[in-house]
Amino acid sequence: MPIPGSGLAKGLAVTLRTMTKRSHTAQYPEVQPELPPRTRGVIGLFEENCTVCMLCARECPDWCIYIDSHKETVPAAAPGGRERSRNVLDRFAIDFSLCMYCGICIEVCPFDALFWSPEFEYAETDIRELTHERDKLREWMWTVPAPPALDPAAEEPKELSAARKAVEKAEAEAAAAAAAAADAATDAAADRTDPDAPAGGAA
Repeated sequence: MPIPGSGLAKGLAVTLRTMTKRSHTAQYPEVQPELPPRTRGVIGLFEENCTVCMLCARECPDWCIYIDSHKETVPAAAPGGRERSRNVLDRFAIDFSLCMYCGICIEVCPFDALFWSPEFEYAETDIRELTHERDKLREWMWTVPAPPALDPAAEEPKELSAARKAVEKAEAEAAAAAAAAADAATDAAADRTDPDAPAGGAA
């Protein structure tokens, strides 16, 4: 059986503890807040990676992504090859008055064309200005923080190991070619300096 008035006493105790603590006032906007590294502020577009696959627009639950594109024919890379068609991005816009910052568009993008930026100061007096076209989305890309460093104990990414092996193989082939050229030059010089040597360096 609770003691009558115990709830009131607990509430007053919380009030008294709060009264004795010094309040902290954030001096915004003179002092910018320290945001967590994974803050969801605004979305930036890295246009070069976009293939107009439309996955982000299809998966968006708010339908706030607008994409327009057209097809262009790419000439064959080699003689006798076949021409290819590719999508060219005409418009990429996000309506941040509808966006609920779920991040689904960023997660489903298979080519890493969308990124979170911690910037949050983009309020407007006109709601129509909250639809950011691709030029504005590109500007937000320069505010995207660098990815965190990899764990030192983690395995090297396959792309880096493959690239490193290709470079090492090319360097080894170049070194072997240089050594062979140096040996050939040495032999030629020896043939020129030895008058008794038969033609062609044969014994």
